[in-house]
Amino acid sequence: MARFKSTKKIVVPGLAVAEKKFALVVSRYNSEVTEALLAGARECFERHGVTGEGVDIVHVPGCLEIPTVCAKLAESKKYAALVALGAVIRGETYHFEVVANHSTWALVELSMKYKVPVACGILTVDNLRQAKARAGGKEGNKGWEGALTALQMADLMEKL
Repeated sequence: MARFKSTKKIVVPGLAVAEKKFALVVSRYNSEVTEALLAGARECFERHGVTGEGVDIVHVPGCLEIPTVCAKLAESKKYAALVALGAVIRGETYHFEVVANHSTWALVELSMKYKVPVACGILTVDNLRQAKARAGGKEGNKGWEGALTALQMADLMEKL
């Protein structure tokens, strides 16, 4: 049987954080949830050695404002990765779909445009119970997961 020989290098992301700067962009809307997401993200960064000046935090009114601020931060080239944190909770109108779809898609577009990883920690849930479960409850903390993704992607982008 022939063996597969690859000449390509396999790149695996690690968590090397020396000299890297990160930013958290956090929606104030549904602050009971978003502050818990922020706490999870900060804890993750601290646990992995990113503290103080290594993390900037920017608060915005709502999730639709997150992409604009992320674009400005990405454009500055000061950050190895960004983390977007918010909570969109379904209501009685179509507004849920508009906010959920537009905010998350805009993050994907700006990440590709500026070549800066943007970890999406914007919850899109049906009710407050689901949001709390994902902001430090039984489903974990998506803020923590977003920060971990940012750390891994920053390392990966540096290796590529």
